[in-house]
Amino acid sequence: MRFDSLKYVYLIGIGGIGMSGLARYFKSLGKSVSGYDKTSSTLTEEMENEGIEIHYEDNVSLINNGIIKYTSASDTLVIYTPAIPSDHSELKYFLEKKYNLHKRAEVLGWITEGHYTVAVAGTHGKTTTSTLITHILHSSGNDCMAFLGGVSKNYHTNILLGKSGNENKVMVVEADEYDRSFLTLNPDVAVITSVDPDHLDIYNDKANMEESYAMFANRTHDDGCLITKEKVQSTIKYSGKTYIYSLDKKADYFAKNINTHEGYYTYDVVTPFGEIKSVKLGIAGIHNIENSVAATAVAKIMNVDDDAIRKALGTFTGVERRFDYQISNSNLVFIDDYAHHPEEIKACLNSVRAMYPGKKITGIFQPHLYSRTRDFADDFARSLELVDNLILLDIYPARELPIEGITSTMLLDKVKIENKRLCSKAGLIDEVLSNLPEVLVTMGAGDIDRLVEPLKNALLKKTA
Repeated sequence: MRFDSLKYVYLIGIGGIGMSGLARYFKSLGKSVSGYDKTSSTLTEEMENEGIEIHYEDNVSLINNGIIKYTSASDTLVIYTPAIPSDHSELKYFLEKKYNLHKRAEVLGWITEGHYTVAVAGTHGKTTTSTLITHILHSSGNDCMAFLGGVSKNYHTNILLGKSGNENKVMVVEADEYDRSFLTLNPDVAVITSVDPDHLDIYNDKANMEESYAMFANRTHDDGCLITKEKVQSTIKYSGKTYIYSLDKKADYFAKNINTHEGYYTYDVVTPFGEIKSVKLGIAGIHNIENSVAATAVAKIMNVDDDAIRKALGTFTGVERRFDYQISNSNLVFIDDYAHHPEEIKACLNSVRAMYPGKKITGIFQPHLYSRTRDFADDFARSLELVDNLILLDIYPARELPIEGITSTMLLDKVKIENKRLCSKAGLIDEVLSNLPEVLVTMGAGDIDRLVEPLKNALLKKTA
């Protein structure tokens, strides 16, 4: 689809990380952009400061009262996220008025047409990996556009337009598996980091989810390739060109001589073209070494030289809310992480334990979605047992209604550690300050991010 004739773009659910990227993209094209979201956030406030009008009430009259003066449905594109319920009044309005209405994934698919596309999918790891790839390409002089699933700390945004904007031929995108959104993409290079079960409200079971990942892989261009792990390769059916990567086991791409130095990891990356020696990764977390190996594989396929890769990995400062240090001093370490799946929690906490052996870890977790809590309750409990002290918040419902019997109390009862308790968001700061932690980790994909800054400030004041 060409966007030349568009004057207006309206987004229902504009505050989502993927939706906000589209909003900023169309704003860069000179379109009049506005939208609705349920709640205000740091991201929506930033967009409003950029000239994008947003309201926070599901009210059709707010669309017509000056937000956008629609001249006709033909020159307006309405984008919605699948998380928006079908009875949403604004969504129903646009459907009834026969506006040009499309899902976020469809629009992203159109944008990538004609570009050399690197698409990164996976239950976890995709945001950091896609941001790493973007940083390697950008910092090595390989101009690219990028739609990321998080805010890059190097560039302070979730979208990079590159020097040549929409004329750029290289595009890096995070390929979202929710609602099978990634099946709108046709990548030249596909990366799949993991296929652990998730979104079973959409897929029903693991087999259906794995089938969708196979369909994604098979949308890769005939002269393209798949970069993935051995476990994933054995799970999905894909017969095209494949490169295997690993943390530290022999593969096409893997790391060796892994050591820690002043809180950072150093290692060598083995590639089919030789070794990249003395890499120092700019972020913590041993799982991020594996992500960096995947990003290195993409960079080598795109002919980035070893020195540029080494330098880029060293200057990478990460993604907001991905193993994101808030405080790090001799008195206290405070890390915030987006982990909301049992495997992500396990990876995060194992990395914390490896970085700070002998220190007691206090974990604060906000479960995300009733269905996810139900489907993985036992796995969540085992992962949360990796902390010494657990503080559990109420389930963040997002798009869901409550499910009978699925509560944070139910989850807490399954956790087999002595020091565990429920806490309200309102009482969290007092709870943490009453028993100062050595290492504190906040985890979750809901609105726990709203508590991070107040908690950080309270801890800094208390420990000053």
